[in-house]
Amino acid sequence: MREGTSGRAIARFLVAGLLYLGVAGQAAADDAPAAPVVSLAFVGDIMLDGIPGGAIKAGRNPFAYFARILDSADIRIGNLECVIASRGRGRPERKPFTFRANPDAVNVLKGHFTALSLANNHTGDFGRAAFSDMLDLLEAQKISFFGGGRNLAEAHAPLLIERNGLRIALLGYNEIFPRGFEADHDTPGLAWSEDEQVIADIRNARSVHHADLVIPFMHWGIEHEHHASARQRQLARAMIDAGANAVIGGHPHVTQDIEQYKGSPIFYSLGNFVFDGFKDEDNNTGWLIRLEVDRSGVHRWQLYVARTDREGIPHPVSPRPRSCWQRGQGMKTVCGDSGD
Repeated sequence: MREGTSGRAIARFLVAGLLYLGVAGQAAADDAPAAPVVSLAFVGDIMLDGIPGGAIKAGRNPFAYFARILDSADIRIGNLECVIASRGRGRPERKPFTFRANPDAVNVLKGHFTALSLANNHTGDFGRAAFSDMLDLLEAQKISFFGGGRNLAEAHAPLLIERNGLRIALLGYNEIFPRGFEADHDTPGLAWSEDEQVIADIRNARSVHHADLVIPFMHWGIEHEHHASARQRQLARAMIDAGANAVIGGHPHVTQDIEQYKGSPIFYSLGNFVFDGFKDEDNNTGWLIRLEVDRSGVHRWQLYVARTDREGIPHPVSPRPRSCWQRGQGMKTVCGDSGD
């Protein structure tokens, strides 16, 4: 080969290499997190009455087995599926199951949780005085809450948490009847899930409260159903269309399916986390979801499986996550497989 031809071939080779590196570099940049990154851990229903309450009274910590996984996140969030109070009327609401935990439970929660959703069908079990007592107890221990408050405005206000320069808004809603414990303009209670109001709250979290990310925590669905209903799917997608970056759900006492919609994850039900009284394995299986978020939304998530024992206390099935997803993937994978 003549020298000129050889030189042109080398030049073409170098140009092709640079183009390849440029494309590969851009692909890597597209998948890389837009710093800063914040991690959030979400768990499902936490019920601290009954046998779990007895464990706390005996000086035991129902979150001990999950402490390493839970506490490694920058922000830790759960659904508090009971009222914590020492006052309020002695007779509970007329319903099949009512839950009231001893005020000592707040001390255990303080060690592991940044914030708690109060938007469910059990925090009103013992009336508004008991609910108000719980708000006082949580505030005294500096545990944040959302999805409920001393009036309608507070119940619907986003909980704003800032970490690493990111402003994250948490919203909570209940749509499990009876509706009688909904907050009013001057009455304590819960945030009820009405589509128009939920959408308005998400938009306000961004436009009025200047949140970088918005995550609603829903109490919805049909008990013991492993797949989300058409109602859940419709509202979840509408929330993401309105600006939510992820949707977390609970209530059915089992885990439900996971969906990716417009690049944002939807976890329809995380199942039980601390809860006694169930015999079936699916009721005693829950998930801890760890989200890693940046300014563009959820960059990565990991799913840890929990199994509750006879006392309703969760144990990790493995110290490693079972399912993983990161930006750029279409669906979740088994952790450690290609794409993780």
